[in-house]
Amino acid sequence: MKHDESAGACPDRSDVVVIGAGLAGLVVAGRLAERGVSVVVVDRKADPSAHVHTTGIFVRKTLEDFDLPEDCLGPVVRDVRLMSPAGRGMTITSRHDEFRVGRMSRLYRRMLGECQRAGAVVLAGTRYLSSRPVAGGSVVRLDHGGHRLEITSRLLIGADGARSRVARDLGLDQNTRWIVGVEDVLPVSSAGPRRGGTNPCFECHLDPRVAPGYLAWVVDDGEDVHVGVGGYASRFNAASALEEFRRRVGINAEGGGRRERRGGLIPVNGVLGRIGCPRGLLVGDAAGAVSPLTAGGLDPAIRLSVHAAGVAAELLAGNDRALARYRGEVFGARFISRRWMRAGLDAVSSVAAMEAACWCMRTPVGRVVARHVFFGRGGSFPEPDRAIAAANRRSVPVYV
Repeated sequence: MKHDESAGACPDRSDVVVIGAGLAGLVVAGRLAERGVSVVVVDRKADPSAHVHTTGIFVRKTLEDFDLPEDCLGPVVRDVRLMSPAGRGMTITSRHDEFRVGRMSRLYRRMLGECQRAGAVVLAGTRYLSSRPVAGGSVVRLDHGGHRLEITSRLLIGADGARSRVARDLGLDQNTRWIVGVEDVLPVSSAGPRRGGTNPCFECHLDPRVAPGYLAWVVDDGEDVHVGVGGYASRFNAASALEEFRRRVGINAEGGGRRERRGGLIPVNGVLGRIGCPRGLLVGDAAGAVSPLTAGGLDPAIRLSVHAAGVAAELLAGNDRALARYRGEVFGARFISRRWMRAGLDAVSSVAAMEAACWCMRTPVGRVVARHVFFGRGGSFPEPDRAIAAANRRSVPVYV
């Protein structure tokens, strides 16, 4: 994959500058470039497809609504196994194709190529420094290998993660709560016996000793095994917890078997309120577009980025009122129940309490709740047009 990495490839002006070439940034950049908008994509990594941070689990809603490349997806996963601290398990199985693990590096390379073919300029190995307002937009300051670059942009889009510097410079809301996750990715042949028996399986371990405030996981899709832990950084050491968890489930990631280690921050405060202003928009983790309960962010990232591209195109065409449709409050109702469940999960801090909670999930009512959380088609992020209509019915102001 060839990227525009030289300082000479950087234009002085662009309609849009996107900071961050993860899933959210590439979706919004690709959609805008296809509309004929001039776009510059900036990423600090020399190869934006390397060192991916996410496990890459795509849910049924995403798989049904978006045309993802088949060769960038692993086998179908229908089984979820919930494990208590004492090792008591409960398996729920869907009639549908619920999950597929994305081959994220391959997918990012594909999306980068599509962006470039549509006319976007990709500046890899380039750090975002700051931006300042000017008439009609922003001056974006970048560092490319020690060379300082400046681009005058009509819109700046922040896809730069949970601790977004773009949000800071645009005066938009910033994430205040997050968990930290770390995982190892191994070929299934080196990870020991299949976790789900004969079927691919998404195995979730609820145990505050190794994953305080979240869960530990083993995702075996028949090709790769992802084993990881997540939780509040103030309550555990993620690397040590992962080592302990690997020992517990009998997966050895040493001896050359591990393909890669991934890790990063995951915001869990729900979508932020103020995610857009006349100078720019936030997408993905920067906008808090992650389920507060499950920490799933790929479906929200795609949906909000598609919506952002439409809003950005209208803003560039002179429709300033379009910005009123890009407010986090419009989407907040979907997050209320998940915020309450997140609060409940936070409150379960002892092994005994978690064991009791897992016992409740094995009851008929608990199984219904578990199936809704893992298999619910509603997802964690609503359709923007429906959310706006619902906000109007609730008298939530969506016009400025």
